[in-house]
Amino acid sequence: MSAETVRSRFVKALHGEMPADRLPVIEWATWWHLTIQRWHGEGLPEHLDKEGIKRYFGLDVDYQLWFGQMRDDTPPSRYADHWIESERDYDALRPYLYPDPVPFDRDLWRRRAQEQQAGEAVIWITFSGFFWWPRVLLGIEPHLYAFYDQPDLMHRINQDQTDYLNRCLEAFCEVCTPDFMTFGEDMSYNHGPMLSRSLFCASLAPYYRQIVPKLRERGIVAMVDSDGDVEPLIPWLESVGLEGILPLERMAGVDVARLRDRHPQWRMIGGFDKTVMHCGEEAMRREFERLLPVMRSGGFIPSVDHQTPPAVSMEDYRLYLRLLREYAAKAAQN
Repeated sequence: MSAETVRSRFVKALHGEMPADRLPVIEWATWWHLTIQRWHGEGLPEHLDKEGIKRYFGLDVDYQLWFGQMRDDTPPSRYADHWIESERDYDALRPYLYPDPVPFDRDLWRRRAQEQQAGEAVIWITFSGFFWWPRVLLGIEPHLYAFYDQPDLMHRINQDQTDYLNRCLEAFCEVCTPDFMTFGEDMSYNHGPMLSRSLFCASLAPYYRQIVPKLRERGIVAMVDSDGDVEPLIPWLESVGLEGILPLERMAGVDVARLRDRHPQWRMIGGFDKTVMHCGEEAMRREFERLLPVMRSGGFIPSVDHQTPPAVSMEDYRLYLRLLREYAAKAAQN
């Protein structure tokens, strides 16, 4: 039997297979800056970037690229917390959006692709989704009204975004094919989705259907990143071909066991309740025991259910990682 690698473990786990030795040991979301500041005071070397911190703690290495939509020379917004309020504003901003060629460091990602091909790293990309991106432009509250008051503008933004994301996909895949991707959405809060299913079907689904098949044709697992209670969203996402979700926030009531029971093929990353990470070994073991049956079921990679908070000391975090490695191996045992 050939030895497992960082990449082989991840790919197998995400596709519902069990690696021979253990599940991946990853930190998909980097840490709060306040957490890093605390750890600097507790001995974490200050020169380390996020990849360096992963290596410092012995985590499996993953590389993420989140594609931006704005050119570097975009002038400041004339509004305090958003970019546009009308079609006229969008027309004025449009020349600075969706840059061509797609901006990313191709030489850097070719080098990282070599690590990926050697099995030493996982590569993933993130696109701003069709709920997220109009909200960035319009602002949080105006965006919600725009579903009703400015539907034509919303459709125009999302079609432009779709065309751009398809260009991003083509450009990146000329360098390497990512192992998975996420659409950044954050379209739920702790009481459920921020929009109705009818609005999802009318305003988001047409654009997912233009790009998700192209991802799946390339073997890229297409997932959504949304905080909050995401359980009601799953059937909506499945209907447009999406395959998984993260981070599965426990404090929002998300139950990974219930999700696995209702959606056996659904891929999941996250799920570990970050609020117990400073509560000692017994509390963390209880949390891993809660997750262990789902870990053994396949298609689930445990990780912190969002960024590690600053209440967690570096000693706490090392304990969490020791237990994560223990349970990652236990999940692979017959």
